[in-house]
This record gives sequence, structure tokens and C-alpha cells, in this order.
Amino acid sequence: MPDLEQGYRLPPFTIKGSRDVGVLFVHGFTGSPASVAPWARAVAAAGYTVSVIRLPGHGDDWRAMNTNSWRDWYNEVDRGARVLLEDVHHIAIAGFSMGGALALRYAAIHPEHVKALLLLNPAVYDPRPVLKLTSISRFFMKTLPPSGSDIAKPDPPIHGYRETPVNALHSLRKLWRELFKHLHDVTAPTLLFRSIQDHVVPAASSELVLKSISSSTKREVLLENSYHVAALDYDAPLLESKSIEFLREFAPVNS
Repeated sequence: MPDLEQGYRLPPFTIKGSRDVGVLFVHGFTGSPASVAPWARAVAAAGYTVSVIRLPGHGDDWRAMNTNSWRDWYNEVDRGARVLLEDVHHIAIAGFSMGGALALRYAAIHPEHVKALLLLNPAVYDPRPVLKLTSISRFFMKTLPPSGSDIAKPDPPIHGYRETPVNALHSLRKLWRELFKHLHDVTAPTLLFRSIQDHVVPAASSELVLKSISSSTKREVLLENSYHVAALDYDAPLLESKSIEFLREFAPVNS
């Protein structure tokens, strides 16, 4: 069983469960499997097979991220889905932050595979000037100043880099532009969790997702007691229970 004490170096992992549905968990920008591990373990305990991937350049050294592009990250999601589909009949995808954007892109391209989407504070849009300037700043800055973990609970575990690699951030913006063209192609039932106090991703990002996707079922759950990394925060039990309820409704497994 994975251990959060390994921090952001927690390796990817799979927990075998039902062969009916597997849930692919995708962490966020600068993050690691540690940021979604408790969420994944809770879903596994409900009988689902779960696979938690680690995106290229993550969970090691922040400098490695500057050598990757959004296509590398998406290709890992695609690979993870293909591997999971070798063991299960259908998949759902749980995406946190940038992982939500990657999950949405996969669901737009492969609607036949995705039974449900779970999105936690999905990052698909951010109007802050610091992001718009990455096309220039990446040539003379390797990283933005270190930032703290956006978790309301005291003494949060280390789950990702504190640095923000600028070249990687520039590539993230390219992912958003590409995704925006295809959000309307997403038709999977979608449950979106949004932290009311999120100091990383603006509420407008979640609003854009809910407005743009074509899913006939799209629901929002507000997390009132957590910041951005809600799977490690006070609302983790609510996140886990609502996720399992939604999966049982739209991607059930045989008992």
C-alpha cells in the first residue's frame, strides 16, 4: 500500500478490484501521485480497480518538467488508459487541477471509453498576467519563486514541487488553448468538485468547464473547508464519498 510519507516521490501505483470499471487518477501540475493517493485508495476500497499515474517530469526534480511539454503529459494519460483497459471493460477518469484538463482532453477524444469524469478544481483557464508573460519570461527565468502548499489543514504533507517551472507553465497554456477547441466534445457524466477558497485556480476555470462540455449530466459539489489540494484537506471524506456515489450511479461494478 502506498505511503504518503514518501511525499512527492511516491511512485505510481495500481490497486486491483473489479474488472468492470477502472478509475484512472491524474495528478496536477508540479504535483505527484501523493496529491490524489487517499482519494484513489477510498475508491479502491469501494471495489474499483484504480490506477494512479505519474506524469513525466513530476515527482523527481522540478528541472525535469522544463524539458517536457503538455503532449508528454497527455501521452502518459493515454498510455495509462490503454494499460488500464487491458484489465477492465470500461474506465472513469479522476483528474485534479491540470489533471482535470488532461482528463477532459482524453474524454473528448475517446468518449467510447469513459463512463464518468471526476474533476477536482480543474485547471483549464487562468487570466493572471504572470501566465500570459511565460512566452517571454521562459527565456530568462527557469522557475517562479517557491510557493507554499494550498492546503487549509496545518502541517500538510509534501505532495509536489514548491517551484513552478516557467517553460512547463508555458506549455500548460498551450494545453489550455488546445483543450478549449474540444471541450464541447466531452459527453461523459461529470462530477466537478470546486473549493470555495482556492488560491491556485480561479473559480472561472470550473465555470468554463461546466458551461462548455456537452455532458447531459454535469454536477458541481462545493468544498467549503478546503483549499486547492482538497484530496489532502478537510473535505477529503466528502470528496471520496460523493465520488463513490457518482461512480456507482454512472459506472457501477458488480458486487
